[in-house]
Amino acid sequence: MATVKLSFSPAPVHVRTARLVGVAVARRAGVREELLDEVRLAIGEACTRAVALHRQYGVPEPVLVEMSDSGVYAVRVVDRAPIEAGLGLAALNADQLANESLNEDDLTTGVGFALLAGFVEDLQVRPVEEGVGTEVRMVWPVGR
Repeated sequence: MATVKLSFSPAPVHVRTARLVGVAVARRAGVREELLDEVRLAIGEACTRAVALHRQYGVPEPVLVEMSDSGVYAVRVVDRAPIEAGLGLAALNADQLANESLNEDDLTTGVGFALLAGFVEDLQVRPVEEGVGTEVRMVWPVGR
């Protein structure tokens, strides 16, 4: 199967579409049925985080979601917010998030990482190769 690419304007209303497409592609890729709820929640959380960063920093570019099944089901969610904004809270653990004096937008981003870590065993957050933004990469096994 080829990679499925989806890009959408940074509006919360489009997150639902990304979740629906992500689960449909996961099912077709062979992800076990009992993991599909995790896939849906993780894609929704990663996309919500990206939309929140775009809106917080006034980034008009679309959010990019790529889904592929080359041996595993991999999903990339790419935002174009400043790298330090996207990665800054990724290093904080749950206790730090609870104790730090963070604003609501920061908490949305930071709590998103905590939730993602609970949904996805294979989770990576890193700067995008193009230089601006962060990539959230999530991987699930396929049952072929």
